[in-house]
Amino acid sequence: MKKCIEGSHAVAEIVKLCRPAVVAAYPITPQTHIVEDLSKFKAEGEANYEFVRAESEFAAASIVLGASASGVRTYTASSSQGLLLMTEVLFTIAGMRLPVVLTCANRAISAPINIWNDQQDAMTIRDSGWLMLFAENNQEAMDFHLVAYKIAEKLSIPVMVNMDGFVLTHTFEPVDVPELAQVKKYLPDYRPLKGQILDINNSRTLGGFATPEDYMPIREDLFKDIAAAKSVLRKEFSEFKKVFGRGSSDLTEYYGPKNANVIFAAMGSVLGTIKDSVDELNKAGKKVGVLKIKSFRPFPEEEVVKKLSGAKFVAVVDKSLSLGQSGILATEIKSVAHKKIKAKIQSFVLGLGGRDITKKMITEIYKRVQAAGNNTTFIK
Repeated sequence: MKKCIEGSHAVAEIVKLCRPAVVAAYPITPQTHIVEDLSKFKAEGEANYEFVRAESEFAAASIVLGASASGVRTYTASSSQGLLLMTEVLFTIAGMRLPVVLTCANRAISAPINIWNDQQDAMTIRDSGWLMLFAENNQEAMDFHLVAYKIAEKLSIPVMVNMDGFVLTHTFEPVDVPELAQVKKYLPDYRPLKGQILDINNSRTLGGFATPEDYMPIREDLFKDIAAAKSVLRKEFSEFKKVFGRGSSDLTEYYGPKNANVIFAAMGSVLGTIKDSVDELNKAGKKVGVLKIKSFRPFPEEEVVKKLSGAKFVAVVDKSLSLGQSGILATEIKSVAHKKIKAKIQSFVLGLGGRDITKKMITEIYKRVQAAGNNTTFIK
């Protein structure tokens, strides 16, 4: 069914269709509309999940942790400072291998206080052990939640779906909302394996005390399983395309001409502006492409290397920053650059705190990446 709805409502619609048993949340801008809609669905009899209004984001994360440990499908959402307040529990959820799905409506981190979009919140907890997907538009934001539940429950690893706050959450776009029967075909009811959950008939400890002898192998297992998740993600994206007729199996997508001299690399909604700018540059006779990163964790290094290897210049557009170092996506790409990427890779940071990103800025980046110098550049 085609609908023109707000991004937050689109996410709430798909979460309802995913049939969680427990939804717990605490309101924080710009995530609030998602859980408001989920609350309305419950109040109006459109859903039968348990909706828990928590007293904080820490509590909301703890509630879905406990519910997931009991063997049911769960959901929560947050942003910015709220996501950081969840940090301790997010690490615990991953360490306990619980298949929780969380929506992060990406927003800047204080101080100073700012309610607008960048991606610093998600990047701050990127090493917590969650798989992380980044949506370019509201259709992807919907679709990624279905894939997230499928992956989380198959691998026993939590998944965070990121969508840019306000830019997507509060923007109306046409989306294809699937029918429940179609969703059930792709995402069956959750059936945890015996021994994965707390069960009075099959006693087990989750997240218990670990000695130094045990702790390191446990973390190594999680490390290896997240790295191995790339093949499973590709398989599930491929299956999604078969069922719903859209998307691609790759964890990255290339846009533009073959053998581009300059390639932009980015995640999230900024890709729309970049693609429009690249279209204009190519019409003017330039050879410019765009590499879209869909999965940040696991990081798709093989695809990144393959799709950037022919470029002379790579301009990485970051809406987050490792202070004193570089843009975070740029750092990730540079870390695999020795694997056959000979291009000059430069970090460009823009859009922090919701500052507008214009086509003029993208054109300026196109010029600067080909000029002398290779420092992290702030485009304002």
